[in-house]
Amino acid sequence: MPRLFGTDGVRGLANGELITADLALGLAQAAAVVLTQGRHAEENRARGRRPRAVLARDPRVSGEFIGAAVAAGLASSGIDVLDAGVIPTPAAAYLVADIGADFGVMVSASHNPMPDNGIKFFAAGGTKLPDEVEDRIEAAMAATHLLPTGSGVGRIRRFSDAEDRYVLHLLGSIDVSLAGLHVVIDGANGAAAGVSPQVFADAGARVTVIGADPDGLNINDGVGSTHLGHVRDAVLAAGADFGIAHDGDADRCLAVDHTGAVVDGDQIMAILAVSLKQRGHLVEDTLVATVMSNLGLRIAMAEHGIRMLETKVGDRYVLEELVSRGLSLGGEQSGHVILTEHATTGDGVLTALQLAAEVQRSGRSLAELASVMTVYPQVLLNVDGVDREALDGHEALRAEVDAFTAELGDTGRVLLRPSGTEPLVRVMVEAADAPTATAVAERLATAVRTHLSL
Repeated sequence: MPRLFGTDGVRGLANGELITADLALGLAQAAAVVLTQGRHAEENRARGRRPRAVLARDPRVSGEFIGAAVAAGLASSGIDVLDAGVIPTPAAAYLVADIGADFGVMVSASHNPMPDNGIKFFAAGGTKLPDEVEDRIEAAMAATHLLPTGSGVGRIRRFSDAEDRYVLHLLGSIDVSLAGLHVVIDGANGAAAGVSPQVFADAGARVTVIGADPDGLNINDGVGSTHLGHVRDAVLAAGADFGIAHDGDADRCLAVDHTGAVVDGDQIMAILAVSLKQRGHLVEDTLVATVMSNLGLRIAMAEHGIRMLETKVGDRYVLEELVSRGLSLGGEQSGHVILTEHATTGDGVLTALQLAAEVQRSGRSLAELASVMTVYPQVLLNVDGVDREALDGHEALRAEVDAFTAELGDTGRVLLRPSGTEPLVRVMVEAADAPTATAVAERLATAVRTHLSL
């Protein structure tokens, strides 16, 4: 039977086969059992405090009934629920730590289309759950739940100052005013539609807002970080300094400079890494990124004396590396950037604010700052109908990869990666020019089909 939890919580079509009110109720009751164990919960009990959980969601319409089911599951298990309403995922994580809650629940499907939804959990301290804890929650769904009665049941209350706490936290993360900057913000009709413009305005920036009219049905619909055309047009029309585009739950962001050029997650990380190093805040002068980050990032970091560590694809693996080594900066090309001095997870509003602060601090345009790295052409191909399990350890195919790598030299890179869910092998090639990258990728895809055909 497939694992219930994916790379970022439980996600699927809302009210479909998986993400139902029944599942939300049962999952919350199971989480109440598992996540109220350990030292943090024991200390709260010693103080006579009932376990508490922060609950939040993005504005998609299905979040209303799923959030209600989660709240019911928690309260029926003796958990006091602080309902923060619609706020970004990283805000929920921050609030768990800020008030010392036992755990948090976020109802969101992030950048997915509106019909989808999901449920993710944060442990005490606002950190994501390791796989083994998620597996314990899944197992607990079939076990006996906590069923207190009378005064033992939990209460559900509105977390009235949730957004204010988060905004003050964000504003405290920068040391410069943004006065004089004109920024376009695309809220993706999502969880940051109100918070992000407010933070930038409070920091002194002039703000033009798009994608800020969520109605429960239009989240990520032609707007946000997966649809950059609107923010690009708005930046050019307004003559703004740059634009920021969030995804539905605002755990990431991408940017557009004053010329309309996209500044992706790799470039954002490069800008922040160089800035942090110059100011003595980049721990061990090290950046953590995934194997999918552009070759240009690796080259730029080496030129600036910054070590770059690689992880598997997925922000959770980046975070694990950051935490285990006590490092300060990491992320993904998609714009999921983690700044551990200020956050326990990727935070698109925080990232955007830090990027704006560096523009202001340096006196340089975003386009100038982004030139710290050259983005090498990158070609991605999916090769289907092959045995992905045979990829590791296939000596003949490894020899061909080595030959292509040698052919590209220092200005190219080859990566083969099995899909985690489909009978696919993903081929990625970077080179100094697009025709070379395309040609090598197609030749490598042919080699994969030849060696791994079913």
